[in-house]
Amino acid sequence: MKVKKLLHTRYRVDDLERTVKFYRDILGLEEIRRHKSPRGSELVFLKAPQSEETVEICSFPSSGSVQVQADLTHLAFSVDSLEEFGKHLAAHGLKYSDGPTMRATGGGFAFVDAPEGYEIELIEPAPQPAGAGGY
Repeated sequence: MKVKKLLHTRYRVDDLERTVKFYRDILGLEEIRRHKSPRGSELVFLKAPQSEETVEICSFPSSGSVQVQADLTHLAFSVDSLEEFGKHLAAHGLKYSDGPTMRATGGGFAFVDAPEGYEIELIEPAPQPAGAGGY
């Protein structure tokens, strides 16, 4: 038997509300569900407008402080324009932590740090020739 599809990814954080605010107000994700787990974790599920998969933000203070290592993990999101997203970040007092790095063939990528130190990769797809599909 095989798994069928990815449903969500969990990131544990110390400051739940600060992190949810970042994902909602900076990245534009929608909060779709919030509840407390049977073991006492506070859980918030968010999703990007064109995705089915969700990001689960979890606060579980009794497990200790979150220590995010450099280059441990990241989430990647598609954006129309890294230049425009950079302006959006600046309007909120933020900036890219790495990049943007543009490709000779078009498109590129950049990173911004979320609260707690998790990296968020933003990808501007290369333009597709007329009639071509895909990403």
